Amino acid sequence: MRLKISLLKEPKHQELVSCVGWTTAEELYSCSDDHQIVKWNLLTSETSQIVKLPEDIYPIDLHWFPKSLGIKKQTQAESFVLTSSDGKFHLISKLGRVEKSVEAHCGAVLAGRWNYEGTALVTVGEDGQIKIWSKTGMLRSTLAQQGTPVYSVAWGPDSEKVLYTAGKQLIIKPLQPSARVLQWKAHDGIILKVDWNSVNDLILSAGEDCKYKVWDSYGRLLYSSQPHEHPITSAAWAPGGELFAVGSFHTLRLCDKTGWSYALEKPNTGSIFNIAWSLDGTQIAGACGNGHVVFAHVVEQRWEWKNFQVTLTKRRTMQVRNVLNDAVDLLEFRDRVIKASLNYAHLVVSTSLQCYVFSTKNWNTPLIFDLKEGTVSLIQQAERHFLLVDGGGIYLYSYEGRFISSPKFPGMRTDILNAQTVSLSDDTIAIKDKADEKIIFLFEASTGKPLGDGKLLSHKNEILEIALDQKGLTNDRKIAFIDKNRDLYITSVKRFGKEEQIIKLGTMVHTLAWSDTCNILCGLQDTRLTVWYYPNTVYVDRDILPKTLYERDASEFSKNPHIVSFVGNQVTIRRADGSLIHVSISPYPAILHEYVSSSKWEDAVRLCRFVKEQTMWACLAAMSVANRDMTTAEIAYAAIGEIDKVQYINSIKNLPSKESKMAHVLMFSGNIQEAEIVLLQAGLVYQAIQININLYNWERALELAVKYKTHVDTVLAYRQKFLETFGKQETNKRYLQYAEGLEIDWEKIKAKIEMEITRERERSSNSQSSKGVGVKY
Repeated sequence: MRLKISLLKEPKHQELVSCVGWTTAEELYSCSDDHQIVKWNLLTSETSQIVKLPEDIYPIDLHWFPKSLGIKKQTQAESFVLTSSDGKFHLISKLGRVEKSVEAHCGAVLAGRWNYEGTALVTVGEDGQIKIWSKTGMLRSTLAQQGTPVYSVAWGPDSEKVLYTAGKQLIIKPLQPSARVLQWKAHDGIILKVDWNSVNDLILSAGEDCKYKVWDSYGRLLYSSQPHEHPITSAAWAPGGELFAVGSFHTLRLCDKTGWSYALEKPNTGSIFNIAWSLDGTQIAGACGNGHVVFAHVVEQRWEWKNFQVTLTKRRTMQVRNVLNDAVDLLEFRDRVIKASLNYAHLVVSTSLQCYVFSTKNWNTPLIFDLKEGTVSLIQQAERHFLLVDGGGIYLYSYEGRFISSPKFPGMRTDILNAQTVSLSDDTIAIKDKADEKIIFLFEASTGKPLGDGKLLSHKNEILEIALDQKGLTNDRKIAFIDKNRDLYITSVKRFGKEEQIIKLGTMVHTLAWSDTCNILCGLQDTRLTVWYYPNTVYVDRDILPKTLYERDASEFSKNPHIVSFVGNQVTIRRADGSLIHVSISPYPAILHEYVSSSKWEDAVRLCRFVKEQTMWACLAAMSVANRDMTTAEIAYAAIGEIDKVQYINSIKNLPSKESKMAHVLMFSGNIQEAEIVLLQAGLVYQAIQININLYNWERALELAVKYKTHVDTVLAYRQKFLETFGKQETNKRYLQYAEGLEIDWEKIKAKIEMEITRERERSSNSQSSKGVGVKY
């Protein structure tokens, strides 16, 4: 990725340009010390003077009123705030009419910023004051006051906090008076610029110490650049939060959100005092000290999938290269390319007006349809369909271009959704809510309606990243997520009635990805790369989960690596310095997944015998129990030395009825409640009581015996035997109540139990022909 710079031969302004701001992706306004506001049209390459300000107004900062919020269009998108050196800020219309001038600070007003909703304006000045204003310019409050000038200010993503500079310090102050203020020393020189991105929640700062730095919202340093030759005078996040740009003297740099540099350009601009990104995140404009406005277009982005590499060579041209045969195709577009995604044998490209869908089998005839709103901010792909996110909503399309659904939820803000907070599979859409970060919304892909009974997935901590598995049946669909403690959890997305278990898979996980070919999960833990070959093991037999993992040392990936993709058996990881590392994992677990999904159990056993790896046998053991194939489970458990489990599986074989076998398989997986329900539904009350006795669940055993008016004496007898073994006296009031005046006759009890077993055998032989739940042996 690099920047394609365009600079006019002669500057349009006579003095230094102090600030710039985009109205659309093709129109920019610039303000200069020559008192002119100039409009630039990039389509026609024309410039026109909008207004000449009075001689005493020297503009310092410009910010356009937020254009749209979610689905509701704002009516006031046609105006901007301009701060100036005379202590005022001015609300100016798009046509250049000064609607209102407000006395705001003693000395220059150094910065002014609208919040994301456009309901409030913050200004900072040389007098060290931070003031909050209504959108009509009425003073609401003076948020803070200090002895040094405040050079830059930014709103927090939720518009509840304000970040501002104080010399070498950065301060985050909430609007609530009682809330805690966060302050830390950020630079060794005065901080000149800050920006806070609403999508990734990261902070960017630039200072006179010639460095730029990236911080999280808690003030922890994530990246610090090497010192440049000159102070960093400007810095700005791209709207999507994946990139940022910094400007200095004769310097413009494009960087990844983790800090490493994509491109360094040295245009003849003097110092770049202000940087603004276009709304679609494809262009940068810089306000230059020598009167120029520099434009830079982001080109040479690359997308890779298997043997295909796609490169954006120009604004409207892509090059596709097949590395197997070196075939090259050129894709021409009518409009500027904004976003693209290459996955599942399809390339999806959104331009400013249309969406193109290419198949990797045929690059010549794309499917084209018009977009509802121009600026697509995110494209997510699954095998059957893809998702587009723009300023108006979330839209799901098939690869044939057919509109499928558009999920909606209360308070939806599409401008802050990214690849970590939206996940797509063939049947499910998962979206992390920004208003309450402990909640995940789940939707049916085909209808866009809430999944199951409409219950939300709720977690005890804030969730950072979510990912749906891609293969298998809809009913078995799982979602993995990382919370703010960096713990990795997995749970089922089907939520009917009973609360689904959320189970922890690992700790200190920084990034995760599901394979696109089978349900294998990989994640980067503290010092190692971990691959969960069969994450569903946690639902089947948690004891053998460690045996189903593959781990390798991650020190070669350096600090803060990130998983880019997991295609087939290849994991692509990006290191903190921007370099890509490809890690291959064993292909055998994927083959095992394939055999099991096709119920080829003999082939699965043969494969494990060929590979001779404990992880494979452990995966097969869990898979066979999950699919109720106990013969294969017995072989697999024997191979990993779990003799107690082999014996238990053998004991299940001798049970007289299908229902009993099914219940004991469920117990094997730890689903005791479900096992009990299966037995009670089949009318096997004694067996349901017996499993509770075997588990020393005495309260429940007596409850069932009393409820069904049978085997109360059996429960009391086993309880008495249990207490005698430990030399204890009965203290439970319920047991004392029912034991009163009851003689325990073991001969009678044994006869009753024998009768129950005989009755179960007879029932089983009578219902052999009828359809039942299968447990294979």
